[in-house]
Amino acid sequence: MLELRPNCECCDRDLPPESADARICSYECTFCADCVANVLGGACPNCGGNLVARPIRPAAKLLKHPASTVRKLKAEGCGVMARTA
Repeated sequence: MLELRPNCECCDRDLPPESADARICSYECTFCADCVANVLGGACPNCGGNLVARPIRPAAKLLKHPASTVRKLKAEGCGVMARTA
C-alpha cells in the first residue's frame, strides 16, 4: 500500500492525499508537479526513475488506511542532481 507522503521532497510543499499535483516514482519518492516539470525534468533524483501522478486514495479508505505524516526533505535540495539511470 502506498504511503501517500505528505510533502514534496524538494520544496516541502504540502501534498495532501487528495492532491492531483503529487508525483511519485516506484520507490514512492514524492514530489510536486511543479518541481518535477521545472527542476527534475521528469526523473526522480534519488533513483533516476520516472515520476508519475500519484493515485488518490478515496476519503472513505483513508479512515482505515491513513496517509503518512512523516515528512521527507532533501537536505541538499534538488537544484542540480546527477541522474543515476
